[in-house]
Amino acid sequence: MRTYYCGEIEANQIDETVTLCGWVDRRRDHGGVIFIDLRDRTGIVQIVSDPQRTPESYSDAATLRNEYVVRISGKVSQRPPESLNSKIPTGEIEIYAHSIEILNAVSKQLPFSVSSDESESVREDLRLKYRYLDLRRERLYGNLRLRHEVVKAMRRFLEDEQHFIEVETPILTRSTPEGARDYLVPSRVNPGEWYALPQSPQLFKQLLMVAGCDRYYQIARCFRDEDLRADRQPEFTQLDMEMSFMSVDEIIALNEKLICYIFKKVKNIELVKPFPRLTYREAMEQYGSDRPDTRFDLKLVDVSEIVHDCGFKVFTDPIKNGGKVKILPIPQGNDAISNVRIKPGGDIYKEATIAGAKGIAYIRVRENLELDTIGAIKDNLSQEQKEQILEKTGAKPGHLLLFVAGEAQVVDKALDRMRLFLGEDLGLIKQGQINLLWVTEFPMFEWNPQEKRLEAIHHPFTAPYPEDRGDLSKARAQAYDIVFNGIEIGGGSLRIYQKEIQEQVFTTIGLSPKEAQDKFGFLLEAFEYGTPPHGGIAYGLDRLVMLLAGEDSIRDVIAFPKTQQASCLLTEAPSSVSDRQLKELYIASTYED
Repeated sequence: MRTYYCGEIEANQIDETVTLCGWVDRRRDHGGVIFIDLRDRTGIVQIVSDPQRTPESYSDAATLRNEYVVRISGKVSQRPPESLNSKIPTGEIEIYAHSIEILNAVSKQLPFSVSSDESESVREDLRLKYRYLDLRRERLYGNLRLRHEVVKAMRRFLEDEQHFIEVETPILTRSTPEGARDYLVPSRVNPGEWYALPQSPQLFKQLLMVAGCDRYYQIARCFRDEDLRADRQPEFTQLDMEMSFMSVDEIIALNEKLICYIFKKVKNIELVKPFPRLTYREAMEQYGSDRPDTRFDLKLVDVSEIVHDCGFKVFTDPIKNGGKVKILPIPQGNDAISNVRIKPGGDIYKEATIAGAKGIAYIRVRENLELDTIGAIKDNLSQEQKEQILEKTGAKPGHLLLFVAGEAQVVDKALDRMRLFLGEDLGLIKQGQINLLWVTEFPMFEWNPQEKRLEAIHHPFTAPYPEDRGDLSKARAQAYDIVFNGIEIGGGSLRIYQKEIQEQVFTTIGLSPKEAQDKFGFLLEAFEYGTPPHGGIAYGLDRLVMLLAGEDSIRDVIAFPKTQQASCLLTEAPSSVSDRQLKELYIASTYED
């Protein structure tokens, strides 16, 4: 059918006759000589049909249009010096076609241009509806190729260098509490009973450790029925790993080698090990986030102890109610940020209020460390308090100090959002900068006010630190997340492997012994047969590839993604099914349109 791919033809093949297959990227008629850019997955090569040199192909070349599928045979020739194209690998040569065969024509108008040199912006709904055309375009195909290279690097490192084995775990499993909402699948042969699609292979990979597998990995498909964002899909892919007889430090060290291997193989970037680490407490204190972007050095400063009795009720009332007051210091912020931007209606004010803050207070540090502010904050801070604020923030002349007061969670969320906004706005992030870090020692649980109970921050199979087992409600988890430029790309932990501790965790999250036995009896029983200490991690493959590709959405690194309404515009899924199918499954729909 063909002897070479389009992007493989080189100057050392001049005078060789070759056969190529692909799509017509562009066709140009230059004064009787027809030029065709032929494209396949490897690249583009220029085809020439000349009525003098190749009369046998000329009439066929004249009928070609964009995206026709063709087979072309011809002789490789040197391009004239004036037509060399340094932008493509095949830019030194061209092929004079002696035969052109149309394998398939385009019978409908293209919904958008597919040509590689086309830069038009296309609506995302069109791109998703005609995804097979979008994937022909250089950007999307390049992302799929990058994804392939990332997965290949993962496999080679884990299998060839670290002796992991890949094991597939079930897709049809049982529904378990905690985590996001399950996708449910009715069982025809077990009427009235249901499978759940896995949110992760968590329990099965732990059982593999009980089985002595020791080092497991899987490129795993996972499913969560949750509201979607740019970096979420109802079905997604994880690199899932689990290891026995390894400490937190050993697991982190192995994973740093894995990340460095991927960056070197895929992007030819040398990363420096070890990556920095922050505890959860440090991350929240300094950045207001458990996934901080450390590419720029703006850190938050808690001044609650300084201003708790200052007389300014905007500060003192939240502190009395368990809240806090924190500052985001902006070096040279006096010149870069006007009052209008901080006050109601301003863009910085808007960022804070979106996160729940009621407003922003501010102080400008002038020459000789004079503090310039207005209103009640000016009247209620003593000279000593002003000096303490300057000392704690390290502020210098030109600094702008932005204050947010309120509930601790709201203050952190608002200042984190403002910090990220200003990092971009003030150009504090260098192009191409890569910062990776670990966040460790998360709390085991957080309070769910709707359900009025504690729930696991990661999942209820995460092991507490041994010294914290006395009161699990306040325990730290032996958990670790890896953060890439402010986005979490993976998370893991040491797991519970002793039955009594697992039962204690179930009790802490409000599961009765009967509920725990009904849902997780198989796991608790396995722990009675000699379970080794073990831990693991899972990476969001879609998210990692998105960041490596420089995209803003994981939809652009997935072949056939869903929309934010969890629908597929290409196949029109989900769709209705027949009453007969529902009857076979003993299901009746209660939905009313």
